Amino acid sequence: MGNNPGPALPAATTSYIYVTDPCPVNGYYTLMSKGVECNYGWHVLQSDHTGNTNGYFMLVDASFEPSDFYVDTVRTLCANTTYEFAAWMLNMKYVSQGIRPNITFTIETATGNVLQTYNSGDLPVEQTINWKQYGFYFTTPVNVSAIVLRMRNNAPGGDGNDLAMDDITFRPCGKLITSTVKESTGDAIDVCDGNTNLYNFNATVASGYINPVYQWQLSKDSGFTWNDITGAGNTVYQRTPTATGNYRYRFTVAESNVSGASTCRIASNAVIINVHSNPVVDAGADINVIAGYAVALRGIATGDNISFSWSPNNFIDNTATLTPIVTPVQNIAYTLAVKSVYGCTNKDIVQVKVIKGLYIPSAFTPDGNGKNDTWKIPFLDPAYNATVNVFNRFGQLVYHVVGSTVSWDGNFKGMQQPTGSYIYLVSFKMNNFKIKGTVTLLR
Repeated sequence: MGNNPGPALPAATTSYIYVTDPCPVNGYYTLMSKGVECNYGWHVLQSDHTGNTNGYFMLVDASFEPSDFYVDTVRTLCANTTYEFAAWMLNMKYVSQGIRPNITFTIETATGNVLQTYNSGDLPVEQTINWKQYGFYFTTPVNVSAIVLRMRNNAPGGDGNDLAMDDITFRPCGKLITSTVKESTGDAIDVCDGNTNLYNFNATVASGYINPVYQWQLSKDSGFTWNDITGAGNTVYQRTPTATGNYRYRFTVAESNVSGASTCRIASNAVIINVHSNPVVDAGADINVIAGYAVALRGIATGDNISFSWSPNNFIDNTATLTPIVTPVQNIAYTLAVKSVYGCTNKDIVQVKVIKGLYIPSAFTPDGNGKNDTWKIPFLDPAYNATVNVFNRFGQLVYHVVGSTVSWDGNFKGMQQPTGSYIYLVSFKMNNFKIKGTVTLLR
C-alpha cells in the first residue's frame, strides 16, 4: 500500500492548501490511498476508484468561497484532434444535509480564451460509495498546441461541499478501435513458460479515418510505457512465444500527417498475455533404504499457489505432504508432480533402492596408502538420522556422528588411535532399532 497520506500534487496547481491530515478542513486537501473515519459524515474509502490500494485519490474539503481546485497546462497537443477531459468523483457526504459539490470543467488557451466548458451538476448524496466519471469531449483548434485544464468548485464551503477525485483523464479520442485474439474470447490469456502456441491478434477500426497509419505496440511494464513493434503495421499481428513476463498488446491509429507524434495516436483496448513460470520441484536425492525400514522422502516444491501429488502414494501416513514416509519392499521410483493455479506443471523423480541388509565393515587400515583408509558404512543414508558411536576398549567415545555419512579415519582429537578392536553402536530413532558390533583398526 502506498504511504498514507501521499505527497502533494506534483505538477498541477491549486488554490487549496496541501496537508498530511487525513481529515482536511475547509480550503485544504490531501492525497490518500485509504480513508479514515473523520466524524464529518464522510464515506470511509478503502482505496481509489479502481480498487488499487497502491493508488491515491484527492480528498478535498472546499474553501468557503468558490475557487479553482485543479489547474494544469498540457502542451504539444495535436491540432484538429478530439480529446477527452474527465475525472472520477464522488460526494464524500453520505447524509442529505449540507452543500453538494458542483464542478465546472474548463478548457482554455494559454492566453485565457475559453474553448469549452462542462458542468457536473450537484454531486449526489449516496449511502454507498459510488464513484462516477464526469467529463466531456472537445476538439483542438488548428493552431493551438497548448491548453489549460481548469476544474472549479462552484459551491461555497462550510457544511458539506466535500469531495474525492481520482484518475483525471486527458487523452486523444477517435473512432472506435478494438483488439481481439482469435484463439480466445477474452482480453487476457494465461500461459506457462515453454508454451509454443501462436496467438493471432486482430484489430477492428471504425470508418472515419482519412489516411490512417496503423501500428501494434507492446508494453512489458503493465501499460506504463509502450513501444512500437517493428513490422507490425497491419490490422493483424501474430504473436510468437516469449519468456516469462506480463505482455500487453494494443493497436494504435493516427492520421498520417500526425502519426509521428505519440500523443496523437488513438489506442485500442489492451490484449494481455501472461507467461507464468513453471513450478520448481525437487523430489530429493536418491535414497538407499534397509528392507523393512521406513524412510521419509524429501520433496521440495514452490510456485504460484501450487498443488502436488506423489505417485505411487503407498505411504504410511497417507497424507498430502512433501515428505511422506515410505517402507518399500523393492526398488521403486517415486514421482513428485506439481501444478500451479495457472495450470503450469513440473515433475521430478527420486529412486529408492531397497538394501536387503546393512553391511558394516569389520576392519580398516588407516595407513595412508589410499586403500581401506577409512571406516565407512555403505548404504547408511543420512535420511535415517542414525546415531553412530565408536568406543575404545576403555569405553571412551572416539567417534560420533548423527544423521551424517560415516567416515572414521582412526583418529580422535587429532591423535592416531592404536591398533585394536573398537565397539560400534548404530542407533535408529525410528523403530528404536540398534546394531552393535566390533571393528578392528589395523596399522
